[in-house]
Amino acid sequence: MTRQPLWLRILAHAGAGLVLAFLVLPIAAVLPASVNKASFIILPPTAYSMRWYGEFFLDGEWRSALLTSLQVAVVATIVAVVLGTISAIGLSRVRGRWHGVLTGLFLAPMIVPVIVTAVAIYRSALDVGLAGTVLGLGLSHAILALPFVVINVGIALRAVDPNWLRAAAGLGAGPWTIFRTVTLLNITPGLVGGAVFSFITSFDEVVIAVFMAGYAGKTLPVKIWEAIRIEYTPVVAVAATLMILLAMLLFAGAQGLSRGQTMLKKTEKPQT
Repeated sequence: MTRQPLWLRILAHAGAGLVLAFLVLPIAAVLPASVNKASFIILPPTAYSMRWYGEFFLDGEWRSALLTSLQVAVVATIVAVVLGTISAIGLSRVRGRWHGVLTGLFLAPMIVPVIVTAVAIYRSALDVGLAGTVLGLGLSHAILALPFVVINVGIALRAVDPNWLRAAAGLGAGPWTIFRTVTLLNITPGLVGGAVFSFITSFDEVVIAVFMAGYAGKTLPVKIWEAIRIEYTPVVAVAATLMILLAMLLFAGAQGLSRGQTMLKKTEKPQT
């Protein structure tokens, strides 16, 4: 292979840096905005203070919105992981053109505009009395999160050798034992990745939440939207900072778990 000229490599790195700056800097600006002492957002802040963090945690509405978002995200994650794992295992056993058709159906929530999904879900939720409830919002978000679990678990399933399943069955293990001792252990990274994406998708979602959330079930993104429309104070930046930090912690935890499992497999020795 021919080595690229130095000027071309410098130009490529500079272009990549500009793209990263364009993506990251607006998000990074949220942190200094949250410690702004003034009653309105100034960048860069002329004075720093943690007063708006106190305003956030002392305000009952903000605390309630944060708690509701966490509850909804947990419900959405559990439902999406369970159904997504079952769906991914089923898809791995389908062959031919039906595999593409069924995969497209499971990935449809990523393709269909969210506003269309929100209207359809809201109309259905009204008929069954789930509108304005944590359960209804969690199930709604699970629909959006389901494709991420199907994709992550589907990729993890490719690393499961069918011969392992046959060997376990030949030793007398039943379907549940095979799943628990062979399949589940090997798709754990995919499950963790799908769970993280599901949680963040639900925690950050605002369109469906605007339709489904009642006064008592208002999520943090909905509260942020309302606060921006009424009074754009740094407390909004505090809420956004907490959302960013939570997402970073979840991804860091998932990466740590994945690396730990990889190192465990490398150091694991066959028993004699």
